[in-house]
Amino acid sequence: MKIITIAGNVGKDAVVRRTGNGDAVAGFSVAVTDRKKDTTWFDVSVWGKRGETLAQYIRKGSKVTVIGELSTREHEGKTYLSVNASEIALQDSRTAGDDYREKTPTQDLDLDMEVPF
Repeated sequence: MKIITIAGNVGKDAVVRRTGNGDAVAGFSVAVTDRKKDTTWFDVSVWGKRGETLAQYIRKGSKVTVIGELSTREHEGKTYLSVNASEIALQDSRTAGDDYREKTPTQDLDLDMEVPF
């Protein structure tokens, strides 16, 4: 088994589909760019109820970290990299849409106020 950790940007919104036996699987792509500006794309799968739940939060442009089993497949002379995710961490506050940002405590502060020290 080859375990990999990738951190990158989601390339397309997650889509949930059903397998022949009714199992749910969420699929999306992640782009990882190195220091040389070379980009590697990974197809990510998240199975079951967790995949169905996470799919509503995984949107194009979001930053994610994925840990899972790496596999490859060949199709028409091209090699595709796939990750069967065991863990996913959403790295930004983007959730239910492009205009939604989770409120952080610092957004309540008045930055122009006098500091007593």
